[in-house]
Amino acid sequence: MIPSSVRAVRWEASVLAVLGLLGTLLAGAPAAAPYPRAAPVRAVTAVASAPGSTTPLSGYAIRSTAEVVDAAALVSAPGYPTTGWHPAGPRSTVLAALVADGTHPDPFYSTDQQRIPAADFTVPWWFRAEFTVADTSSRTYLDFSGVVSAADVFVNGKQVATASAVAGAYTHHELDVTGLVRAGANAVAFRIKPNNPRKDLTMGWLDWLQPPPDENMGIVRDVLVRRGGPVALRDAHVLTSLALPSLASADLTVKAKVRNESAEAVTAAVSGTIGTGIAFRRDVPLLAHETKTVAFTPADTPQLRLDRPRVWWPAGLGAQELYELDLAVTVSGAETGAGAASGTVSDRTRHGFGIRSVQAPLNKDGARQYSVNGRPLLIRGAGWSPDELLRWDPAYAEDRLAYARDLGLNTLRLEGHLEQDEFFDLADRYGILTLPGWQCCTKWEGEVNGTEAGESWTSADHLVAKASMAAEAARLRDHPSVISFLVGSDFAPNAEIERAYVEALKAADWPTPVIPAAAAKSAPLTGASGMRMPGPYDWVPPGYWYDKREGGATGFNSETSAGPDIPTLDTLRRMMSPAELTSLWKDPAAPQYHRSPSRTYSTLKLYDDALSARYGAPRSLEDYVAKAQLAQYENVRAQYEAYARNATDASKPSTGLIYWMFNSGWTSLHWQLVDRYLDQNGAYFGAKKANEPLHIQYSYDDRTVAVVNRRTAPVSGLTARVSLFNTDGTRKYDRTVTGLAVGGDGAKAVALTLPASVDGLSTTHLARLVLTDAAGREVSRNVYWLSTRRDVLDYDESDWWHTPTTAYADLTGLRSMAQAAVSATATTSAGADAPSTSTTVVTVRNTGTGNTPALLTDLHLVDDKDAPVLPVRWSDNQISLWPGESATVTATYRTADLHGSTPRIRISGWNTPTATVPAA
Repeated sequence: MIPSSVRAVRWEASVLAVLGLLGTLLAGAPAAAPYPRAAPVRAVTAVASAPGSTTPLSGYAIRSTAEVVDAAALVSAPGYPTTGWHPAGPRSTVLAALVADGTHPDPFYSTDQQRIPAADFTVPWWFRAEFTVADTSSRTYLDFSGVVSAADVFVNGKQVATASAVAGAYTHHELDVTGLVRAGANAVAFRIKPNNPRKDLTMGWLDWLQPPPDENMGIVRDVLVRRGGPVALRDAHVLTSLALPSLASADLTVKAKVRNESAEAVTAAVSGTIGTGIAFRRDVPLLAHETKTVAFTPADTPQLRLDRPRVWWPAGLGAQELYELDLAVTVSGAETGAGAASGTVSDRTRHGFGIRSVQAPLNKDGARQYSVNGRPLLIRGAGWSPDELLRWDPAYAEDRLAYARDLGLNTLRLEGHLEQDEFFDLADRYGILTLPGWQCCTKWEGEVNGTEAGESWTSADHLVAKASMAAEAARLRDHPSVISFLVGSDFAPNAEIERAYVEALKAADWPTPVIPAAAAKSAPLTGASGMRMPGPYDWVPPGYWYDKREGGATGFNSETSAGPDIPTLDTLRRMMSPAELTSLWKDPAAPQYHRSPSRTYSTLKLYDDALSARYGAPRSLEDYVAKAQLAQYENVRAQYEAYARNATDASKPSTGLIYWMFNSGWTSLHWQLVDRYLDQNGAYFGAKKANEPLHIQYSYDDRTVAVVNRRTAPVSGLTARVSLFNTDGTRKYDRTVTGLAVGGDGAKAVALTLPASVDGLSTTHLARLVLTDAAGREVSRNVYWLSTRRDVLDYDESDWWHTPTTAYADLTGLRSMAQAAVSATATTSAGADAPSTSTTVVTVRNTGTGNTPALLTDLHLVDDKDAPVLPVRWSDNQISLWPGESATVTATYRTADLHGSTPRIRISGWNTPTATVPAA
């Protein structure tokens, strides 16, 4: 009998066909998730030969080391048989691959994630791939980051790196494997260690969601096979200096490192272009194995001083103009040992950049005040989450960024989980600012987290942290959407750690402010953070946001919200079992698996108690969800409105708000403006209403009605009409204010103050605010449900996650509202500019003959099976209409998402019977 170790090296070329059968998908989620369950990838990657090319490995075969008895030298040899191994995509955690191939159930439904045995992930796993090289005259490198948590690396049977060197999710590695690569088939194998975010400088999930049992062990960024000639080109980037406030000119500096890989002296010519009108070149003599930094500046290259540059702006302030740098190095002189002839390209790089200026000084109150291109702006943001299994789907990412822009947000904060390069490319295109930074409460803050539990750093951890900072700085610095790096979250780094971070950032020519923490902390070099994170993270009433204390609207609050965001009924039925849905509305004290692993947030009791006290105890699941949408709409709207109102105050203005969070990485009951399936609920449309460009709003604290203008230009000739109604639609107050004017860039104008009491006004009542322009066109409509009995907060008992409410507003009168008759007509047409999209135009009308308004009328685009068509972008939604009133709105979506169905519009609302109308 031939030993297995001998059999392992006696394969013929037919083994490659076996590998080909392992073609798999870019590790995707189950059918219910945004990712496809299966899509083929090549198990063997054909690597380009051209110097300067980078080819990502197209996929892996993976298996637990507990199931592989062969030595690493055999596993990493070309042709090693992988029958019985699992296929994985080019960026995949272990669990993502096992879910994709059906080994484990959908971890996003019910408690199915608990069925996945965590013990399987307590040993290292092999990630193995093969690649073919036709020409070995070029040098070959493995170029990668994103290993979670550490890996021994082998190529063609030889170890090329140890796990002590390849450690940390963010460290960047370039391994020269030229001497090992052969013409034809080659193999690379990563033996990946288990991840523990409490002990490794990687990433974890804290209290965001139930963490995956594999703790995201895997390779979550591309592994590139890089080819090059005798001179390597690395670290190319562009420094920009924009003239302020004129924006009339900009100075560019192009920098890169050139490295002679050969044993002979050479003369390298570095040449580049920016766009179509700027070109430059320089000869650089290099000794054997010498590295030099080359810099082209306006002083020596006048064409890098631009007149009337195309400036990049955040969304809503201007265009997102981008330039492209194309930089190459060619080798002059005799042919070198690497085989590159005179004048041939040895290496090349291309990437985009933008011209913009970011400043963020502390204001007189000590708060961080951002300005872009000299214009101050209120940060209106939210916290970003990747997929729980760290799967990357470019369409899904773009859909979420499009939603962020649709909501009127201008910023996303990434606390750890620093996304793929394509994410930042998309943010550049969409004009969404980003605030990346390290994560709290894991090993990243284990050295400085006060009284909280945490692992102290070793000398090796200090090296990994600095290398991580250097790698991320180099990766992110040219993206105009990136406006800071937060080197701390809940805590600031100590002097030693901060110094290493700052040194790495400085060496990388980091161009934007460095923030020591998201909390109100300071560090020796970077000073005070100018940010604060007092919470809340669980339910508080809408009026909470207007007080300039705790989490209220003052300064820069880096993470805050009223906690739970209950999804739509459609989404709930996709993510929870019938028994769980019953518990959801019947048992406030029940632990909710889809909320958080934290004991602080394990139930919805605070939220449910408030919902029952303010709106009345739920009578069914449908009633519970309907009340949740009202509660979330009013609360999220108030949060953004309060920060907008206070942004221009002379004393203690608000400067920034990060809603915690924008989305969840899985099927969740809290911290999300957008749910897992991209359905939109009250939280979404409350934020969209609050952030509209020209907006009329009510203040819960002083009863003022103000107009906020986020447009650049001032506006005048506005008319505000404010009316108060009992829940039966009887009008009890009505006032019109004409001739209103408001400045631009977030300015506000107060139209009026509502009286403290109004004769005949019911305890629960409605306020309708309508703003029209000089031509009489309605430009903003905002409807509130209010109470003469106010919510009462006990600030003395505040803690880090909420402020208790001791008395609740009485909104139970909404239950007595009569049913409203609502009709709708809808037509659909192909997109004029994008034929792959469709636009459905819906006119909805309150056809009632009495006085009763239709409160929070929701429109859902559905297919012929009544399933939501998602994603969809509505011009407006969840509209409140009085009898005789109508509104025309549009829904834009990908035609393919109908899957051949005829579109329909499902109409529902607080007091509107559900109905569906055709929309062909």
